[in-house]
Amino acid sequence: MQKGKAKSELDVLIIGAGISGVGAACHMRRNAKHKSFAIVDQRERIGGTWDLFRYPGIRSDSDMFTFGYKFKPWVSDRSLAEGHRIREYLEETANEYNVANDITFNTQAIVANWDSKTARWTVETENLKTGERSSIVSKFLFMGAGYYRYDEAYVPDFEGKEDFKGQVVHPQFWPEDLDYSDKKVVVIGSGATAITLVPNLAKRAKKVIQLQRSPSYVVSMPGNIPVNGWLGKFLPAQMTYDFIRFFVTRGAVFFFKQSRNYPKQVKKLLIYQVRRQLPKGYDVDKHFTPSYDPWDQRVCAVPNGDFFKAIKNGSVEIVTDHIERFTETGIQLKSGDHIGCDMIVTATGFKVQLVGGVKLTMDGTEVDLSKKLSYKSMMFSDIPNLINCVGYTNNSWTLKSDLTGEYLCRLIKHMDKKKYDIAVPRQHEKAFGTKPYLDFQAGYILRALDDLPKQGEKEPWLTTQDYLYDRKVIQNSPIEDGVLEFKRAALSEPQPAGKVIDFKVSETVLS
Repeated sequence: MQKGKAKSELDVLIIGAGISGVGAACHMRRNAKHKSFAIVDQRERIGGTWDLFRYPGIRSDSDMFTFGYKFKPWVSDRSLAEGHRIREYLEETANEYNVANDITFNTQAIVANWDSKTARWTVETENLKTGERSSIVSKFLFMGAGYYRYDEAYVPDFEGKEDFKGQVVHPQFWPEDLDYSDKKVVVIGSGATAITLVPNLAKRAKKVIQLQRSPSYVVSMPGNIPVNGWLGKFLPAQMTYDFIRFFVTRGAVFFFKQSRNYPKQVKKLLIYQVRRQLPKGYDVDKHFTPSYDPWDQRVCAVPNGDFFKAIKNGSVEIVTDHIERFTETGIQLKSGDHIGCDMIVTATGFKVQLVGGVKLTMDGTEVDLSKKLSYKSMMFSDIPNLINCVGYTNNSWTLKSDLTGEYLCRLIKHMDKKKYDIAVPRQHEKAFGTKPYLDFQAGYILRALDDLPKQGEKEPWLTTQDYLYDRKVIQNSPIEDGVLEFKRAALSEPQPAGKVIDFKVSETVLS
């Protein structure tokens, strides 16, 4: 492949150069070689989430044998990998499949308008360095920008926050030169970010206090799985990877189903393994026993029990209480206690944002996603030629990313074969109950429910968290299912869309 060149129209425009976007491009390189594509990303390099987050200890909270792409073996024994290793893996994958040159960085998609006559999306973009606006015309949009905002995080409106004389930091915007050595640090939160941060801050800080309103489920996992190296002595890398991936995937699905079917028993098991790793008499009921069932929110994984070890050696303390206000020297709790500290880390979550924050319009009229149904958890009712990638909440994000990228290739190849221009999910039934887009009780999801699409009561309008089920539905079910409607464009030739960006585009053509 030669370096990209200016092109007036694409087959697929991919928004985002993280796991989802790079994965979709690689799937196209593998399975839709005759189709042109380009990727735009607002950041300066590949990685998405794994380039954004720089806080101490940033790592995957899913095992890398499913968090890696199905077509690109994760060859390390490291099962919970550090953020920089994940970004390097993504960069290596992009180079290996010759998609790195198809990415235009520092470019944010602002508005995407669907023209019904030409059956084309026109995407207005902005160069974040120069402020220049340009347009890209594409037959299909693939939204691979995840589901939260990069430029804003969620921080509750703590009373008295302006009174605190120390430093307040959110993990999403961790300063590169932040020095917390020998400081007393309070981390507010109990989710995966807090569970990751706390033991890593404790390596240098004088003392770390995790302040939580309520506990989360925490489970220790091996940081390394040496079977990868052992099997690698006898089997090719891809075969070894597939073997491990097979068992890990099914184990995760089994655990989730058991949690749903037997929540009391699974809860008892999870709390038991916590008790075993903490000092005798530790108040596990208060600090590690959630009020909800397992997988109503994500179960936090810790590598080699590092979180529990930090509690045992005294460098970490857990406080379960409610915040009344910030003070000049720390945090006043509703119980009457006061925590003095030098620095506060607000690991309080993020803000949900679908389709990368792109404003969607159809023939100039803005689309309200909250009024739409999710089709096969990838498309939206009445919105043509758009696929949105959202990973699993109970399993590795990439399992769903792979399925979505494969479906994209199946769909555009099918449309090409049948000479279709338009694919749009249609809700034909008048009375059709709707459920929340994601059956997940995490705060960041609950805060965004009113703005999210809905899911229906039956297939293909379900948004499941079952990888094995989705694999059957997405990989093997017919493309033409009576719900996905196909059409030809009213105009045979697309109309010009004004100035066209000199973006990078794959030049691979069908020989």
